[in-house]
This record gives sequence, structure tokens and C-alpha cells, in this order.
Amino acid sequence: MLIKVCGMKESDQIQELDERVDYLGFIFYEKSKRFVVSTPKVTQAKKVGVFVDASESEIRSTMEIHALDAVQLHGNETAELCASLRKDIEVIKAFGIDQLFNFSKTDIYSDQVDYFLFDTKTVQHGGSGRKFDWSLLSNYKGSTPFLLSGGINPESLESITSFSHPKFAGVDLNSGFEIEPGNKNTQEIIDFIKELEQ
Repeated sequence: MLIKVCGMKESDQIQELDERVDYLGFIFYEKSKRFVVSTPKVTQAKKVGVFVDASESEIRSTMEIHALDAVQLHGNETAELCASLRKDIEVIKAFGIDQLFNFSKTDIYSDQVDYFLFDTKTVQHGGSGRKFDWSLLSNYKGSTPFLLSGGINPESLESITSFSHPKFAGVDLNSGFEIEPGNKNTQEIIDFIKELEQ
């Protein structure tokens, strides 16, 4: 199972998690409480830049400055933009899920991205700490693997281990493991990962 921890800001926490997770996410969306202007070197995990409706030139500039390994797109980015970026970098396209979400919206992206990320729909584009109804994902019939996000916390272990979907690839951890926005409880994350791996 892939493990991604998003909204990283603190250098010591980044280094502590670097060799324990697959992806570390850095948010380049200025309206986010977890917005970063600089990122430390990451040696093991893939470094993911998170964007919301940024231009391709802005994304590419940030990719170069911060030596990103992947981008995560949380806005209304087009499939064409995803395809263009994917020529050079791994692409994760996020979707906010609620009872009204139509999974056919993902179809045009299916061949243009590496992963989808299904998160709780919010006006803040994620980081709400709220879980959506995972049973809605039975309506997803696509071929693109996905990461599960939204309200995952230390108490979510049983619901994750019992969750089943043929395209479920991993989890995205953020606010459910925070002391405050951007400040992670790394020991909780490490313990959680150990439990998942058992």
C-alpha cells in the first residue's frame, strides 16, 4: 500500500518520515494554511507539489526549483494539462467527493494521469479533516489506481484495512495527524504505518 503524507512544512519532520513513506506532499497553493515557499532535500520519498488551478508555466517553474518528482492537481485542471505535465513528471489528479459526485468526470483523465486522489469535497480543496462516505467509491469503475484521502486519522486503521476496491492503491495522510496545520505528529504517523503493514 502506498503511503503519502501531505502538507509537510517542518524540516525535522520531513527527514523523520523521508524513508518511511512513498510520497511527501508540499502545498504550493497560497490560500492554504500549509503553503510552503521552500522545501528541504528529500532522499527516499518522492517529493510531490500540490497545486490548485496554477498555470502550466508556474507548475513547471516550481517543479524545477524544488526538484519535484510528482505533481498533485486539486483544481479544475484540464486533461490536456495533465497529459502535458505527465511527459516529464508523475501526475496525481484529485477529486472532491460527495453524494452528488459523478465518477464519469474522471473518464477524460484516465489515460493522462498516474493516480487519482479521492478526497472529501470542500471549498478549501482538501485538508478539512472530514471523511466522505467511502462506499460511494463502488461507483468508480475506472482503470486508474487511486489514493484514498479525507479525514484519515489514527482511528481509521480498521476502516482502511477492511476497505476493498480493485483500484485502491494507498492512502493520503494529512490533517488527521496534525498538532496544527503543517505540524505533524510524526510518531502517530510512524505507528499508523507499522499497523498498516502488519
